[in-house]
Amino acid sequence: MLDLKFIKENAAAVKANVDARFMTADVDEVIRLYDRRNELITETDALRRRRNENAKAMKAKLEPEERQRLIEEGKGLKDAIAAKEGENAEVKAALDAAASRIPNMAHPDAPVGKEDKDNSEIARHGEPTVFDFAPKDHLQIAEDLDLIDFEAGAKVSGSKFYFLKNEAVLLELALTRYALDILRSRGFVLTVTPDIARNEIAEGIGFNPRGEESNIYALEGTDTCLVGTAEITLGGFYAGDIIDLSDGPILMAGLSHCFRREAGAAGQYSKGLYRVHQFTKVEMFAYCRAEESDDLLMRLRGIEEDIFEGLGIPFRVVDTCTGDLGAPAYRKFDLEAWMPGRGESGDWGEVTSTSNCTDFQARRLGIRYKGEDGKTRTAHTLNGTAVAISRALIALLENGQRADGSVAVPEVLVPYCGFETIPAK
Repeated sequence: MLDLKFIKENAAAVKANVDARFMTADVDEVIRLYDRRNELITETDALRRRRNENAKAMKAKLEPEERQRLIEEGKGLKDAIAAKEGENAEVKAALDAAASRIPNMAHPDAPVGKEDKDNSEIARHGEPTVFDFAPKDHLQIAEDLDLIDFEAGAKVSGSKFYFLKNEAVLLELALTRYALDILRSRGFVLTVTPDIARNEIAEGIGFNPRGEESNIYALEGTDTCLVGTAEITLGGFYAGDIIDLSDGPILMAGLSHCFRREAGAAGQYSKGLYRVHQFTKVEMFAYCRAEESDDLLMRLRGIEEDIFEGLGIPFRVVDTCTGDLGAPAYRKFDLEAWMPGRGESGDWGEVTSTSNCTDFQARRLGIRYKGEDGKTRTAHTLNGTAVAISRALIALLENGQRADGSVAVPEVLVPYCGFETIPAK
């Protein structure tokens, strides 16, 4: 959530930012409600002062008529205060709802646009893999090598669920441990997070757990949901706390399952493992001082690049356009790996992203720190994918395939999984 005073004082810029993100939010209504709430607070405080004066006057020696007058006045003030407090609660609820639709401000260098084609490529590591045979997509590879069973997953759980089998199971565990070892060496606190979060935490992070448009699975009869990412649980870890950032940023890594409805996701680019309802992910999350978040974003991006360079998978880095940032992000970088089986002749597919959400999430969740001057400030939060196993497997299988039907395993994973090749069946 943006600071309400900031919205009022920068209304034109906030409106322009909403338009640049192709979102819908009523900035003028937020300002109207903000002003009305401030008026109600002032009016309620004035009534409370009058009630205190009334109570003080009642302690004096009074004539019966005067005492009765003060009693009646006291009753009237009590009713008036209750009415103001009721209106204040209604206005605050409306204000919170309206303000929650206003996205974070976007970085001035973020490209303006709505679709993937509007993202800007800013770096490339390796070039698209070239084969001297017709490459297969990961679905065909997985079928030939008995690695993934989508039919059984659909029978047991529904479409876009799956069973990993045989070497694919060991590859998932290898990728997980490979990423966690890198993060541990970079100073991250390792966690296995809950797969369920309270709705208030999900909403604070910027996910909507309610309604048909939600990408979150709500748990019926509870005020909880399945997490779509460990960003939700790691972001809620310090909700309501004043954290100690005197020794630098707090870096956390979370291993979790991720559950996403993926409503409306269709098309050739969503096939197979690319968009599924459940997958495993190692997520990075950071809390820092306001002045540290820009540099920390580049640090998280660098870790993602190191992970995929180590895997030997070609990838590029894109600066995400305003329309694809998501409401909480100030700036976001995506890593897109080369996927030879994507489309007709191969294409880039997103495998990780990293975002600086500035104070947008922390303000909702009440996460603060004390500055060097002793004043309390809202923390900045950042997140980044270390590895999303399902999409990493796509890139690994499709880039590592060989003419004889086998798949070469990246050298860095061999100590974890115990084999260099998935042999042809």
